[in-house]
Amino acid sequence: MKDISFQLINTDPSGARRGRFTTAHGIVETPAFMVVGTEGFFRAAMPRDIEEAGTQIALANTYHLSTAERLATVSRSGGIHRFMGWNGPILTDSGGFQVFSLPNKKITEEGVTFSFKEKETPIFLSPERSVEIQKTLGSDIVMAFDECIEYPATEEYVYRSVERTTRWAERCRNTPLSDHQFLFGIVQGGVYPELRTKSARELTAIPFEGFAIGGVSVGEGHNLMKSVVTHTAPLLPDDKPKYLMGVGMPEDILEAVRGGMDMFDCVIPTRFARLGTLFTRTGKIRIMDRTFRKDKFPLDTKCNCYTCRNYSRMVLRYLFFSSDPLAWTLATIHNVTFYQDLMRDIRSAVEANRYGEFVNAFLKIYQKNPSTPKP
Repeated sequence: MKDISFQLINTDPSGARRGRFTTAHGIVETPAFMVVGTEGFFRAAMPRDIEEAGTQIALANTYHLSTAERLATVSRSGGIHRFMGWNGPILTDSGGFQVFSLPNKKITEEGVTFSFKEKETPIFLSPERSVEIQKTLGSDIVMAFDECIEYPATEEYVYRSVERTTRWAERCRNTPLSDHQFLFGIVQGGVYPELRTKSARELTAIPFEGFAIGGVSVGEGHNLMKSVVTHTAPLLPDDKPKYLMGVGMPEDILEAVRGGMDMFDCVIPTRFARLGTLFTRTGKIRIMDRTFRKDKFPLDTKCNCYTCRNYSRMVLRYLFFSSDPLAWTLATIHNVTFYQDLMRDIRSAVEANRYGEFVNAFLKIYQKNPSTPKP
């Protein structure tokens, strides 16, 4: 089995972990947040911007890159790193989450048949094909193909789905990868503790280099998500990276780190940026609110990103109302920097055995103002 060289540097009394793992394209310090470049690019920002914000590892998606033309373009470019202009580590999602959110999909033991859009030629994605696509892309971390279960779902259906996910995971493990690639398994089980236990037991018996908790952030809410993570994380090996898929609100990340998770990804910071919702240490703000029409302060007075060093809230608001693309770029730079600053502070707090104190202090300020509704 390959060795991702995961090093557990410290475990805080709260259960939070500080770790590190190594890939062919660089070292990742954990807990880490992966910025999403779904279709092989970062929307509204250059890779340089994302790197300067402190990002260590990026994510691209198999589902969106699986068409013959897109895959051929990546291949001709020399792989996903050159295609994206990103020299650091890249993780590719298997496409399971996106496929299973589509209507009119057909699931069989062999795989899933689906269409990107209505009336398009159907595409078949099997566990083997998902891994083969990710091998062609050349990512550093490959995710096993799983069935991402919708919420709510009956216990009977989730049971059958967990068994299918295990069989698919074994098929993924038996599909060859390139020498530099690592394969992570994905634990499913919905909101049913016994089925999460079953899935974790079966998946950890397969020699994966890391493990993920999937099937959260699908409508179950914060409390159920917390319950799933609290129950499942201890069932995963402590000497492997633990990845919580699709979770991205700051308060959710803080809770999941306490639960022992190491890796996170979500479109929230970049998508919210394009919609004019900005994260600050005193909470989220809607930059197009009239409150900011004469505000000469930066978005966050404690942020050192390019946007905060050079633009006021007043000017950024003007750019959004002018529909200037620069608005998206500046907002994206800031939100990504906010997230990476948060992860850096989390790592420092865990190393110092003061994670609980850090979380309380952060949330006391961050949650002082009412949360901005989702755009």
